[in-house]
Amino acid sequence: MAGGRAIAIGLDLGTSSAKALAVDAATGRVLARVRRPYPTSRPEPGAAEQAPGDWMAAVVGALGELAQATPAQEWIGIGLSAMLPTLVCLDEAGEPVGPAIVWEDIRAEVDARELAERHPGATAYARTGQHLDARYLVPMHRRIVRQDPEAARRISRIAGAKDYVFARLTGHLLTDPSTAVGSGVSAVADGVHASGDWPELPEVRPATETRGLVEGVARLVGAPSGIPVALGAADSVLGAVALGARPGRDVAIISGTSTVILGTRTSPEADPGGRSLVTPLADGGFGWEMDLVATGSAFAWLADLTGASSVEALLAEAGSVHPAEAPETLPYLGPGEQGALWEPGLFGGFAGLTLGSTRGQLMRGLLTGIVLEARRCIAVIDPPADGRLLVAGSSARSPLLLQDLADACGRAVEADLLETDHSALGAADLVASTCGFAPGSRGHGDLRRFEPRRELEELWRGLAARQERAILRERERVAGAGR
Repeated sequence: MAGGRAIAIGLDLGTSSAKALAVDAATGRVLARVRRPYPTSRPEPGAAEQAPGDWMAAVVGALGELAQATPAQEWIGIGLSAMLPTLVCLDEAGEPVGPAIVWEDIRAEVDARELAERHPGATAYARTGQHLDARYLVPMHRRIVRQDPEAARRISRIAGAKDYVFARLTGHLLTDPSTAVGSGVSAVADGVHASGDWPELPEVRPATETRGLVEGVARLVGAPSGIPVALGAADSVLGAVALGARPGRDVAIISGTSTVILGTRTSPEADPGGRSLVTPLADGGFGWEMDLVATGSAFAWLADLTGASSVEALLAEAGSVHPAEAPETLPYLGPGEQGALWEPGLFGGFAGLTLGSTRGQLMRGLLTGIVLEARRCIAVIDPPADGRLLVAGSSARSPLLLQDLADACGRAVEADLLETDHSALGAADLVASTCGFAPGSRGHGDLRRFEPRRELEELWRGLAARQERAILRERERVAGAGR
């Protein structure tokens, strides 16, 4: 690196696009960024599929653009991050069998229930740290076996989205601990996969494990062959890294299509109440994680439904509405709830609508419902008094949302309103650390602080009680429909 900078590349395979950053490894300054979108196919109700070939076209294109924007000979490595759980089925040659099944897909619910019946819930949760449902790799695969036996016979291995990209970039199919738990059958403490009637899963290695960039991809990208590619971790985990979340003290909230709420801990012990997932972190620690599966996507849905010019414009309309004047809203539009309740049978809904209801009131209700679910999750994590609520992401840039969160939780919120690609930034941090640099980007940026307004404590307690009553009514409705 004589005379030049050391540049770390962070690559995040998100739900709708690949995001890639070139970061000065010494200072943490972002030198260049690229975003390459890809489509999601929804061929039937509950389905969400993507083409792995589209991912690789986006990845190679994004890296190629960064190589034109920054001197590729100064790259020290590439770090990876990705959405999960997203299933890629592979044949004996390592080629995809059919489309990838994205985490939004819920068609395997019956398969998840059948698998859970064979493996007692409390025992499985203590081992894996996960609540099994349709969004895990093994149930997804079992659904393919049930519905498409011919394709299933060609499947030799199953892997996560990031595992597949790593294999394409390096020639090695491996997974990291945070991605491994997305199978639904891997032990959270040591990454050992349970055996069963499913194909082989990738070997689990540390997030910092590296392999060299293969010559073919290097040539396409215009980067040096053999530079280290770090295995990386889940998008939530690396988002927390970039925010500078302190182990055992802070809560990282990464909000995009969905919202991940991650409280850092030092041991793999599961929540005695079974209300959170346990996620291995990139540094060997663990986190209690809860996911609100429809946040950014719900905002976009409502803006489109009501004809608003943008989500931001609709949030501005919501800002003039008092929370108590908005309709009761259950924000489980995924469908299902995967936060602290973990009830896939709960669905979204509005109550208390009138002919005078406005789209601003609808957005205020949706926003309030999401904030109250985040409040429930943060109460489970129960960070210490000096712990921070660190917020980032494309769906969490509204001061209205952030002030609501501070008021509802009674805690100060610190948010980065400028940087939206924290998972890619965390991936760059990871590879920089692996290559011997102390990343300057951890906890970087100008964090804006939102202080809780104590005079609103009673208001938010009342709103939370109202939402509890609405949840009870929805449970009764679901139970009645099932009879």
